[in-house]
This record gives sequence, C-alpha cells and structure tokens, in this order.
Amino acid sequence: MKAIIIGAGRGRRLMPLTADCPKCFAEVGGQRILDWAVASLAEGGLREVVFIGGWQIDRVRAEYPKFTYRHNAEWERNNILASLFCAEDMMDDGFVCSYADILYRPSIIAQLMQSPHDITLAVDTDWRARYVHRTAHPEDDGEKVRSEGDRVVQVARDLPSEQAQGEYLGVARFTAAGARFLREHYARVRAQYDGQPFRGAASVEQAYLILMFQELIDCGVPVHMIATHGGYLEVDTTEDYWLAVQLWQA
Repeated sequence: MKAIIIGAGRGRRLMPLTADCPKCFAEVGGQRILDWAVASLAEGGLREVVFIGGWQIDRVRAEYPKFTYRHNAEWERNNILASLFCAEDMMDDGFVCSYADILYRPSIIAQLMQSPHDITLAVDTDWRARYVHRTAHPEDDGEKVRSEGDRVVQVARDLPSEQAQGEYLGVARFTAAGARFLREHYARVRAQYDGQPFRGAASVEQAYLILMFQELIDCGVPVHMIATHGGYLEVDTTEDYWLAVQLWQA
C-alpha cells in the first residue's frame, strides 16, 4: 500500500512563506510540514510515497529523490479531486492519501491502518477547539463530518457545526476494493458531469475531494471513520502557521 500526498497547489494564503517554495516546505518545530507527514506515514508502515506536485515540483524532486512523482500540470485550473487522480495508476493495491498542508501524529496513521473497512476517513472529534483562535479560517470552512457510529453519512463544508461529529483531517485510507469503488465512480462522474457543475463545484475538475466522498455515500458505498481526538493541525493561512509554531510540539 502506497501513500499519496497531494501537494500541487500554490498556497497563496501562506504568503510570503510560499513566495518561492511549496506550501509543504514551511517549517514547524524544526521540520518541514512534509517531513512531519512522511515520518507519520512511515511509522504506520507506509514508506513508498507518491507526491503529486504542481507549483515548484522541481524543488520537491530535488530534495526528495526517493519519492515517486506525478505532475498535475493543470494545478492552477483544477482542485484536489482532479489532483489526486493524477496518481490513479498508483491506486491498484490500495493507498492512504494525505493533504500536504497538515500536521498529524503517527497514531492517526496507525488507527487508519487497523481499520477493517474499504474506505476510512480520519476525523478529528475535538475539531472545534482548534477554531477558537482561527479568525482567517472559520468553522464554516471546515470539512465537517456527520456520522452514525463509525459510518459516515455526510461530509460537507456547509454542514452546521452543531450537527457535526468532527472534521475530516485530509487523510483517508482505501483498500484495493475501496480504490476500485473510488475509481469506478470517478470515471462515471467525469462522463456524467462533463462540462457541467458537480455538487456545487463549477465542474468535476474544480471539485474538492469531499464532494467525491459524498457521491460515494449517496450511491451506497460504505464510508467509515476513525476518531482521532486531536493530534492534528491544518496550516492553511499565515495565522494557522504561527499557531502551529506555538502549539505543535507542545
């Protein structure tokens, strides 16, 4: 099973930290965000990393030569879902996918790897505590999750906070069967919504990954979650970055 890190975007909300380097190169606690992710994945047994790059991909190639790379040449015109599928050929044996702008503990990967389900999302059930000091990234922006037990029934930004059991971290595990479900439904969606809006996005190319999760759920594909109770920080804005510098190692 491979780890697929989605890191094609520019990260303009982290300027000037991303003026001449990828977002995941920002340093927290003496290491790049990317280094923290790679270490957590490796502790969970995921040592083969596929990196999907766009902005400044050559910088990543030069400094992480052991990665396998897929280039999202359209990174300025598409979004996370399309970016993930730049590595579709790496999905056959199952994979764990991760956003590149997040910090998370190895214990989260360990929990994911123990899941008996085909599609499992890592969900922070202590998520609202992280938003207390985040003015540039409010709760409305969170990828919120509603569940029944460990079965995910809704994942959406517009889900009211009081109805959410947690927030999707940006890390998910797909077994080989789960990857097959994802690929089959993505191919169907691409054909069905060609040139049309998709679940509120202007197009499939502009869609977030969570819109595909909801498509799977609504089509009857089981999507489950593991609850992480913290151990996670998102670094989306400069405010997030300075909060991470203060809080991560603590």
